[in-house]
Amino acid sequence: MAGPESGTSYRKAAHDNLWLHFSAQPGDQSELPMIVRGEGAYVYDDQGKRYLDGLAGLFTVQVGHGRRELAEAAARQSETLAYFPLWSYANEPAAELAGRLAALAPGDLNHVFFTNSGSEAVESAWKLAKQYFKIKGKPGKHKAISRTTAYHGTTHGALSITGIPELKADFEPLVPSTFRVPNTNIYRAEVHGEDPAAFGRWAADQIERVILEEGPDTVAAVFLEPVQNAGGCFPPPPGYFQRVREICDEYDVLLVSDEVICAFGRLGTYFGAERYHYVPDMITCAKGLTSGYSPMGALIASDKLYEPFADGSHVFSHGYTFGGHPVSAAVALANLDIFEREDINGHVRANEAAFRSTLEKLLDLPVVGDVRGAGYFYGIELVRDKATKETFSAEECERVLKGFLSHELFANGLYCRADDRGDPVIQLSPALIIGQPEFDEMERILRAALIKAQELL
Repeated sequence: MAGPESGTSYRKAAHDNLWLHFSAQPGDQSELPMIVRGEGAYVYDDQGKRYLDGLAGLFTVQVGHGRRELAEAAARQSETLAYFPLWSYANEPAAELAGRLAALAPGDLNHVFFTNSGSEAVESAWKLAKQYFKIKGKPGKHKAISRTTAYHGTTHGALSITGIPELKADFEPLVPSTFRVPNTNIYRAEVHGEDPAAFGRWAADQIERVILEEGPDTVAAVFLEPVQNAGGCFPPPPGYFQRVREICDEYDVLLVSDEVICAFGRLGTYFGAERYHYVPDMITCAKGLTSGYSPMGALIASDKLYEPFADGSHVFSHGYTFGGHPVSAAVALANLDIFEREDINGHVRANEAAFRSTLEKLLDLPVVGDVRGAGYFYGIELVRDKATKETFSAEECERVLKGFLSHELFANGLYCRADDRGDPVIQLSPALIIGQPEFDEMERILRAALIKAQELL
């Protein structure tokens, strides 16, 4: 019989019936953590143990766990209108939210297409780019450019744009016509490593190189995160996005700012494009839009992209059953109210230097090669040899990073991510409400675990 029988424990049901995401299924139900409650920056398991949520769930719970205001917003809206589709109809929360997002977005990004997730937002952006150029009489412009090691989602289109080969292999063949350029990991730069501005110019110019190699009449869009997540938080060098914007304008290529992680306070601004002073043609976002209290994503498009559809002569034949869900929209509105009332962005900007300096204390450990990031979004790159920057072998990644560090950090009360998509890193992206006591707690737990880890190399 499918499903748990009466009296079966949640833990057994999770082991027997719940298919985990991006994870090996546990061999024994006792190995599976069961998180039952969250409060502020912490979560609790079914044994009552507390963990500092150093990843905000999954770069998501911006205003912290257990915010009654967000739960009440969902409940109120459910009593009024729990669901109705956006297919030829509107609902008030979605309309209000679209207006607020348009007001917050940079430049003329005034048109909001709601999705359920970040992957769907990226998928929507690529589809819109293709249709836009068809309408404009340039049907050959369909290709997408992204960066090495960059993650852009799991749907077939978004996964095709993703620059992590090992995530793609099991699902090939994928959507063709995607191309990769170097990312902005200056710690591993082979050229201009001592000159951030020159490195930024070089990295941006690699986008122009690919556009010219493929032919400007074939390239539709460039997908870039403000701070690239996979690989461990690569901020843009000075002038990088300004040069990318120039290149895209010169060759009539759309610039998509993938802000599924970077939007809504993660970098101390509503959008990462604002922090780095560029105006894209599209923004994709999700996660922090509702602080994770209800699923929701969005594609925010410029006036230029919306213009062919404005008079109804063309239809963007794309959508989702739950896009613009009124309950999720109500939660997002309440979340933005908290941002304004508590000045969440200002709090991040005021405390990011302290967060960085606390994490940089770990640079005294031989195993820590680099600490990088911005706002409340950091990566700690681990090395076998700090002087040569020699990285872990595949066996050491498996044994030390995944086999030891992930479990050790969690066992000692810190939930974060030990990741080897690219070079081995520990990723930190906590709730945006924390301060020095939580920074110190992270550093203390990380230090103890990393000292043990370096003994295993």
